[in-house]
Amino acid sequence: MTRSNIAILLAVVTLLVSGCASKKWVRQEMNQERSQTDAKVAGVDQRVGGLDERLGGEAKRVDEFGVKLKTVEDTSEATRGVASSARERADGAFAKADDVDGRLTRLWSNRHKRSVVDTTQVQFAFDRADLDDRAQTALVGLVEELKKNPALSVALEGYTDSRGPAPYNLELSRRRVEAVRRYLVTRGVELWRINSIGLGQMQAGNVPEPQKRRVSVTLVVAE
Repeated sequence: MTRSNIAILLAVVTLLVSGCASKKWVRQEMNQERSQTDAKVAGVDQRVGGLDERLGGEAKRVDEFGVKLKTVEDTSEATRGVASSARERADGAFAKADDVDGRLTRLWSNRHKRSVVDTTQVQFAFDRADLDDRAQTALVGLVEELKKNPALSVALEGYTDSRGPAPYNLELSRRRVEAVRRYLVTRGVELWRINSIGLGQMQAGNVPEPQKRRVSVTLVVAE
């Protein structure tokens, strides 16, 4: 073999060896690049999965917030309904109060507009508050008059004489008034038609002491 042929053969072998080496290097580079790419893709997939999980959690919290918000809205609506009902009841109560106040004002304004029809003195024994036969007889005619005339009412004012302490006499005058009032009620006179008060010791100096122990029974009619 000539030198020229040997040289050519060596060149061809070198080229072939070099070509095989290049192909192997290329494959190694490609495999390495593919591995890196797969790793990057896996990392991206992992991050995407984590993001999906966080988004799912956020979506769950949003749903829970929506439920809570709906509950708050329902509660607010119910509260408004209760408040509205309370306002209506309060308005009704105020209206009734105004009506009652108006009636009381009229009654108070007309409290002195009465005409005295008759007055009877019911006498009592010393330190006594029970009705004797004479006192009951004095009340019989008044009871009949009250039953016949519904427009009449009766005013009772109780007194005592000047003997004894004032607190005791005040209580005694009240018991005397209560005895007359109880008698009238048991005979059929309506309780609301009777106005009564115990005034204690009678201060009139020109009235004899025995006559101070009494209850003044006055028939009146509203004008």
